[in-house]
Amino acid sequence: MKKVLEKLYETNNLTKEELIFVLENIDESAKADLFQLAQATLEKTYGRRLFVRGLLEFTNYCKNNCMYCGIRRDNKNVERYRLGKDEILLSLDKGYELGYKTFVLQGGEDSFFTDDILLDLIKEIKKRYKDVALTLSIGERSFESYEKYYIAGADRFLLRHEVANPYIYNELHPGLSFQNRVDCLYNLKKIGYQAGAGFIVGLPGETNEVLAENLLFLKQLEPAMVGIGPFIPHPDTPLKNETIGSVDKTIVLLALIRLLLPEVLLPATTALNTLCTNGLERGLQAGANVVMLNLSPIYVREKYEIYKNKDSKDIHELNTVEQKASSVGFRVDMGRGDNINFRRI
Repeated sequence: MKKVLEKLYETNNLTKEELIFVLENIDESAKADLFQLAQATLEKTYGRRLFVRGLLEFTNYCKNNCMYCGIRRDNKNVERYRLGKDEILLSLDKGYELGYKTFVLQGGEDSFFTDDILLDLIKEIKKRYKDVALTLSIGERSFESYEKYYIAGADRFLLRHEVANPYIYNELHPGLSFQNRVDCLYNLKKIGYQAGAGFIVGLPGETNEVLAENLLFLKQLEPAMVGIGPFIPHPDTPLKNETIGSVDKTIVLLALIRLLLPEVLLPATTALNTLCTNGLERGLQAGANVVMLNLSPIYVREKYEIYKNKDSKDIHELNTVEQKASSVGFRVDMGRGDNINFRRI
């Protein structure tokens, strides 16, 4: 095991068989070695900095019917909402006043938000906050739409691939196709976005081979950002009785991603923090370097319910985040926090 991990640290690459070997055989001693190597890799690229993002969940309408998602189209128990332009800008104003320099606009695939509406919003945001990086997380769109958003000023785009196994992906995403998701990710990269992918840990049908496929897909794609988190079943979805994803395995996978992609921006995600009170600290010690705090108006936060009991930290909770980061030797960085290979002029 030690030789395999040293190879990963030195070459930033492993074969599928080697990745499966690590996932199936890693013990507590090897985990300690893995996390140490991941931290060493992070220190060489970004230092011990934790980049903070302001997350605005602006609509929970979604035309899709993903089997695991609480805001899926067929869930009739969701109280739907969509924020207007003024509400969005007021929320961003509050974040900007607190020093946030990167905003993430996230929502379901809501057909109400046409290209014209989104372009008007993007232009206003970039005009209003000239030194801020803007990330979109709004699902699958055409190449032409992605290009328009980029020209209007969007800097980054998050689009998790969810699972890099076409059969499992297509089973869990009725009406969608894995190939289209992959095409979207490569389109985003081609246009010039800092593009982000990622997957869910613990989906039904997952094996260590599937996890290795996820890691190799990321290595091939080379995204600027990767977001992963444990699967949390929602009671109003077809997967309500499935097993919760493993926190420990998620932490191991964070470290493997850091070693495979040394320069990636890697969040300690909300799902991880929901299942683990010290998820942020453990994530940082495994190579994570991003956290997202919630900018959304309080009256809509509980309605953006991808899973229940979401641990969503408010933008005002910076002191808590700073204390948690400091306890494991990190400092909060409120800057744009670009991937070191990208800097949009």
